[in-house]
Amino acid sequence: MRKEFEKLVDVGIREIPEKFLQLLDNVVIMVEDEPTQKQKQKLQLRKGWTLFGLYEGIPQAARGDHYTSVVPDKITIFQKPIEQAARDAAEIKKIVTETVWHEIAHHFGSDEGRVRDAEKRRSGK
Repeated sequence: MRKEFEKLVDVGIREIPEKFLQLLDNVVIMVEDEPTQKQKQKLQLRKGWTLFGLYEGIPQAARGDHYTSVVPDKITIFQKPIEQAARDAAEIKKIVTETVWHEIAHHFGSDEGRVRDAEKRRSGK
């Protein structure tokens, strides 16, 4: 099932407008089953909360002249929480795509509030 899920992540990435894809810089996007204990602690993720994706790194908006020789930023998409939350394959695809958009927005420097506002505008809500 991992290969199929990774294909959905690839589709989600391809749905990002080209103008943004060309601006991605020093970032890797990967799939893991679930967040690690360390990631949960760092986010102060409470029991019962669900995490679909996570951006870890230095957002482009915060990078300065001294941003050199650094490890890539990391966007992780968490397979199990997404599959558990979705009712069917179509909803898995939708959640994956939304999560990829969400985490890439963090890479560009958007905070959680701005990302949520952008999601509402994109979905027409």
